Amino acid sequence: MTRVMRIVVADDESHIRHVVSMKLTNAGYSVMTAMDGEEALELCLAEEPDMLITDYQMPFLTGAEVAKRVHAHDALKTLPVLMLTARGADIEAQEMSEAGIADVLSKPFSPREVLNKVQGLLRGAPSAAATGETA
Repeated sequence: MTRVMRIVVADDESHIRHVVSMKLTNAGYSVMTAMDGEEALELCLAEEPDMLITDYQMPFLTGAEVAKRVHAHDALKTLPVLMLTARGADIEAQEMSEAGIADVLSKPFSPREVLNKVQGLLRGAPSAAATGETA
């Protein structure tokens, strides 16, 4: 039996957490949610998920800060991070690289887009950060 992939979804907007969680749960993933950057960091360190989906602008810690801190831990160094943001064009390639952000998805997005990105990143498909593209 294959292990269920576990994903942390962090966003301070409850409707975003709900929509993304439902889409991923329906696709067979186990989803844990966080409503701010601190909670996302604590959840990742405690649960060691297979992936982190995080909003950029959140209370306490930004998504980039969460990604940097998560990747500082040996067990999570290679954790794929998908950044959701209303300001996708404002995230510099250097910031993405330094934070270990695999890809960015600009709001508004469709739940299908999120699922496609998640499936690609978990399969190890090249990301926007790796190819130099922006969302």
